[in-house]
Amino acid sequence: MHPRAIREQGYVTLNGIPQWLTITGQDCRNPVLLFLHGGPGNPLSPYADAVYGAWAKDFTLVQWDQRGAGRTYGRNLPVRELEADEFERTPLNLALMAADGIAAVEYLQQRLGQRQVILTGSSWGSALGVEMVSLRPGLFHAYVGLSQMVGHRSLDASYAAMLQRAQDLGDQPSLAVLKTIGPPPWQNPRHFGQMRRILRGYEAQRSEPAPAWRPAAEYAGAPDRAADEAGEDFSFLKFVGLNGDGMLWQLKLDEQRTRLAVPIFLLQGAEDLLTPPAATQAYFDRLEAPRKQLVMVPKAGHDPNGPMLAAQQRLLLNDVLPLTRKRAAP
Repeated sequence: MHPRAIREQGYVTLNGIPQWLTITGQDCRNPVLLFLHGGPGNPLSPYADAVYGAWAKDFTLVQWDQRGAGRTYGRNLPVRELEADEFERTPLNLALMAADGIAAVEYLQQRLGQRQVILTGSSWGSALGVEMVSLRPGLFHAYVGLSQMVGHRSLDASYAAMLQRAQDLGDQPSLAVLKTIGPPPWQNPRHFGQMRRILRGYEAQRSEPAPAWRPAAEYAGAPDRAADEAGEDFSFLKFVGLNGDGMLWQLKLDEQRTRLAVPIFLLQGAEDLLTPPAATQAYFDRLEAPRKQLVMVPKAGHDPNGPMLAAQQRLLLNDVLPLTRKRAAP
């Protein structure tokens, strides 16, 4: 083992509550890469070694179970369905989670002695990532977004694309569901899930399969499984809202976050039906940044698969890593 290798995990108090962080790398002097998981209740920490382990040669990898997800949920909230009054008085919103994320970066600065980190986020994590770099650009070398979530208006394009696909395929059961739920915004939180299930099936027809997302043995026990399930349900309901009033419907990055002071790199699956390429392209065209780049990834949908992960690693090594060396130079 390299004398400067690092492998730490545990709870760190961030923004007033204990939150789960893991830090892994072959040399702690390497640039720090902080992952922002999607969902918002789908932590990557149980799968990190299997999916991203080889990246530890070039980066110090940090996984964070966000407020309302995984082990952070299990440490702070009852591992069960919350009663209505408990749900209402437990906040979860973009501003709060961005403050959590900034606190995580500040902790990493102290722990690892590095002034800036690379931030990468997928789906929900991409919206959180844009918010974080907008609020505190000096903390970041660069931002890398996958399946960039722009705002609820992109769901209009998603719904229209799904409706067209169902019609083209003559998929009457899916067509019936889509016509029943109607276009967004939805008052019923189940409607988003119904569309998502159809969407995943359509994406699978044109994209390569995702890796086998099996949790590491350490995370496979009953307590972690229960916390993951409870956190996912809680976060999803906060995201969509019980009456069409969740975080999703307040997202307007295409109006409010178009001028960013860090290099921006977006990776977009060509077969993504949830955050469609046209919506990502429109946001990218409006973005003002010191440097920006959009990469379309063939045979990739919304969720990370082999082509998307390979494109992400190439971009980090070829485009982002040189930025960290340039900034570190005297």
